[in-house]
Amino acid sequence: MTPAVEDYLKTIFLLSTRGETVTTGLLAKELQVSSPSVSAMVKRLADGELVHRGRTLTLTEAGERAALRVVRRHRLLETFLVNALDMPWDEVHEEAEQLEHALSDRLEARIDAALGHPTHDPHGDPIPSPAGSHDESWGQPLASAPQDCRFRIERVSDRRSDALRYLGDRGLRPGVVIEVGEQEPYGGSRWISIAGERVALAPLLTGLVHGRIVR
Repeated sequence: MTPAVEDYLKTIFLLSTRGETVTTGLLAKELQVSSPSVSAMVKRLADGELVHRGRTLTLTEAGERAALRVVRRHRLLETFLVNALDMPWDEVHEEAEQLEHALSDRLEARIDAALGHPTHDPHGDPIPSPAGSHDESWGQPLASAPQDCRFRIERVSDRRSDALRYLGDRGLRPGVVIEVGEQEPYGGSRWISIAGERVALAPLLTGLVHGRIVR
């Protein structure tokens, strides 16, 4: 399992669990590599029985197990960097991307124990268990929540560090309950209330916040 192989498997897993159709073109865009490089790696993964090749790419059982191991290390590292080193939640993703490939099983277990066996990382993403059992399902996006409801934030996508910083500065983090207000017309901002303060969120931001309606 080279770092490159782990990156491909993790990316296929994450894209598919977000409901996206995984193609070589999407992988090239996501990983920022050339299409010929993706095609060569996909062939390698298919020959190693880690990926099923067809009109779309899907992981085999072995490929998913390997992807979950990487996802687990990544999210444990993000949790460690925030909880133990007090790093901002918008900075830990890139650090974890580098460290996840070098983390040994022994150190992973020690970090897990030191953190008290967390089930979710700072962004609300579920951490796969050591046994491999996992539910990656996403809640309802804030963008589709009805007006005048109470909405508990459960996950905030870490794909945009600048957006994470903006949301975090305004208190929009997992576990927080907000009041959902009106939607400006023609794709405009969505108004929400948090701790008594009204905040306007652009569509880009409401698409990153997921959770569920509460009473």
